[in-house]
Amino acid sequence: MKISVILPAKNEAEGLRRTLPALFRVLPDAEVIVVDDGSTDETAEVARAAGAKVLGSPYSMGNGAAIKRGARAAQGETLVFMDADGQHDPGDIPGLLARLDEGFDMVVAARDGSGQASVGRSFANGLYNRLATWMTGHAIKDLTSGFRAVNATKFRDFLHLLPNGFSYPTTCTMAFFRSAYPVAYVPVQVARRVGQNSHIRPLRDGVRFLLIIFKIATLYSPLKLFAPTAVAFFLTGLSYYAYTYITMNRFTNMSTLLFSAAVIIFLIGLVSEQITSLTYRRE
Repeated sequence: MKISVILPAKNEAEGLRRTLPALFRVLPDAEVIVVDDGSTDETAEVARAAGAKVLGSPYSMGNGAAIKRGARAAQGETLVFMDADGQHDPGDIPGLLARLDEGFDMVVAARDGSGQASVGRSFANGLYNRLATWMTGHAIKDLTSGFRAVNATKFRDFLHLLPNGFSYPTTCTMAFFRSAYPVAYVPVQVARRVGQNSHIRPLRDGVRFLLIIFKIATLYSPLKLFAPTAVAFFLTGLSYYAYTYITMNRFTNMSTLLFSAAVIIFLIGLVSEQITSLTYRRE
């Protein structure tokens, strides 16, 4: 079984100097693809010198875009995705592949708390994990880990769903669960990244945080998000109606608005559920 290892890289020359030699020691026969996402340093040169195949881009398209380009070009039956910044240990790859051999279609390297970039990031990822666990009914130990091994054919089924930005791990994880492809988690330790700080910025993270919350829900089961919201509006309207009826003996426009909103939100949830089902339909 041929294995392709895909590393999205943007200005990661220093990280690649440490990662690629270790990677080739662990998997000497693997196809290694470094997707150079518009780097301005020696990322491409370092990758080629180490023996990796390089896919270049004239400008930065995003982490998810690099993953998609690498997955399309890869020849392996199994794809391994890992960061190029030196945080991920290639020595953990055999453990991921061993779980794939047990019948799983995707195996994710789950980081512990020490592997998070900051306290805020650790809190956000913990919230993502809990929300995704509730949505899927399966224990999700690390929703946003970029270190994973997948069945190439099944992963490519969802390329059209993957964003060009940083939330591709969230999207593909929820897509695999939605399609009933078994997913496993292997605990790993991660090191400090080599080179400059993360390309993600705190202000942009705040917006991304909210978008990922909604993406988790809409990718798996929108009704699980819309139905409780509709119930909340309905109960609020009912409570307000009871209050105005007791105090003023009347039914107010606000109660009507809340009841109407509850019905509309619930119907939107039903339509979204049907659209989601069509998204995952296989001919």
